[in-house]
Amino acid sequence: MARNDHAAQFASLIGAANVLTEAADKAPYLVEWRDLYQGVTPMVLRPGSTAEVSAVLAHADANGLKIVPQGGNTGLVGGQIPVESGEEIVLSLGRMNRVRGIDPEGFTITVEAGVVLETLQREAEAVDRLFPLALGSQGSCQIGGNLSTNAGGTAVLAYGNTRELVLGLEVVLANGDVWNGLRALRKDNTGYDLKQLFIGAEGTLGVITAATLKLFPRPKKLEVAFVGLADPHAALALFSAAKAQAGPILTGFEVMPRVGLEFCLRHLAGARDPLAGEHAWYVLMELSSGTDAFPVRDLMEAILGEAFEKGLVEDAAFAESVAQAQAFWHIRHGMSEVQRYEGGSIKHDVSVPVASIPAFLDAAMVAVGAMVPGCRPVPFGHLGDGNIHFNVSQPVGADKEAYLARWDEMNALVHGIVHAFNGSISAEHGIGRLKRELLREVKSPLELDLMRRVKAAFDPNDTLNPGRVL
Repeated sequence: MARNDHAAQFASLIGAANVLTEAADKAPYLVEWRDLYQGVTPMVLRPGSTAEVSAVLAHADANGLKIVPQGGNTGLVGGQIPVESGEEIVLSLGRMNRVRGIDPEGFTITVEAGVVLETLQREAEAVDRLFPLALGSQGSCQIGGNLSTNAGGTAVLAYGNTRELVLGLEVVLANGDVWNGLRALRKDNTGYDLKQLFIGAEGTLGVITAATLKLFPRPKKLEVAFVGLADPHAALALFSAAKAQAGPILTGFEVMPRVGLEFCLRHLAGARDPLAGEHAWYVLMELSSGTDAFPVRDLMEAILGEAFEKGLVEDAAFAESVAQAQAFWHIRHGMSEVQRYEGGSIKHDVSVPVASIPAFLDAAMVAVGAMVPGCRPVPFGHLGDGNIHFNVSQPVGADKEAYLARWDEMNALVHGIVHAFNGSISAEHGIGRLKRELLREVKSPLELDLMRRVKAAFDPNDTLNPGRVL
C-alpha cells in the first residue's frame, strides 16, 4: 500500500484533520528540545480515543508500519523523535486529555495519557488532594510520557518514582488489542503485575492510553529553606540529620552548585539570589505536614540551627510566603533550561548510593576538568535519592560544536566513575536512542536477552518504537 493510501486509511479511522502531513504542521513533533535530534516522518497521527489508537495500531502492525508514540515531547533521550530515514510515523496522544474520574475518598484519579502533568496536579488540588509527581517540564509534559519513562522528579524522596504512583493502566498493544487494567486496588496479588512492564518501557511494548493513579493528603503546612554550604559533604551530613529528625515529612532535598545558581540569575525570568552572600553549594530543603498542628517551622529551624552550630550550614533563608517558596523552587526547576544559554552542555543523568554522592562529585568534577580545562560542571538534583544530573557546560568562549563532539568521550569518563561507585547511567530519563548503545556495558547478556524476549512477546513485528532501549 502506498504512503498516500496509508494516510487515507488513517484518515478514515481518526479523521482527516488528525492526520498531519504538511511540513509546518509536523514540525513541532520532530525536534527534541535540546536539539540533539531532528526527526523526519511521513505523518503525525492524533487519535482522540482508545478505540482510535487501537484501530491505528492494528492497521500499522498488519502493514509493517513503524509507530513512535509521543506525549508532550519533553523526553531527554530521543525516544519520542522519529529517525531521520522518514520511515516512522508519530503517534501523538495529546488529544486524549480527559479526566475520566476522581475519587477523593479513595485517593485515586483516572486520567487519559494526554493529560498535562500540571493539569493533573490542579485536578487533585481542586478536591484537596495531592498528586506528588513534580518536574521542571510539568507545564507541558503529559502523564502518558511520564509513565512510559518512569519519570522521577523532585518528590521521589517522599513518594517514589512514577511507577510507585500507579494502581492500574489501560494499554493498547502493538496489534491493536486493548488491555483494560484500570483497577483502583491497593492490593491485587493475582499473578504477574503486568502494568509494571509498560511503566518505563518507553513505548516499546504498548501504548499507555489511561491510568488510575494514587492521590495523597494535601499538605496543610509547608516550610521551604534555601541553604548555603561549603561542599557536598556538608550537604550529605545535613541530609542525614534532616532525615533522622524529620522522617517522612522531609519531602524535598535538592542540591545545586553556585555556577548553576548564577546561570539561573542570568537567564531565568524572575530569579533572585535567596541569600546575601555567595556560597559554593546550595540545598533546597522542604518539610511538609498533613496537619496544621505539627510545628513544621520549629522543626526546620531546629535542624538548620543544629547544622549551623556544627559548621555544616553557612547561611539559610526561610520562605515566608507561598510565593517565596515557589520562587525558591522556580530556581531549582529552571536549572536544566538555563544551561542552553551558556553554550554546549554534555548531560549525564546518573545515580549512585546516597552516601557516595560527595565522593562521586569530587572524583567526577576533577576528571572532567582535567579532560576539558575550563569546562563548567553543573551537577544538581536529588541528593535525597542519589540522582544527580551531572551536566558539564563548555568553557567560556569555546566552540560549541567542537565541545559537543566530545560527548561520547566525556560520557565514557563520567559513566566509568559512576560504575566504580556501583551506580546507574540512567536514573530517571530512560534509555531511548541516546543511551541505547551503553546498555550492553551495564547490563549482563542474560538481562539483555530477557529484555529482548519480552519485546518479542509483546511486539513481534517491532512495530512500536523500534530501535529504542534495545
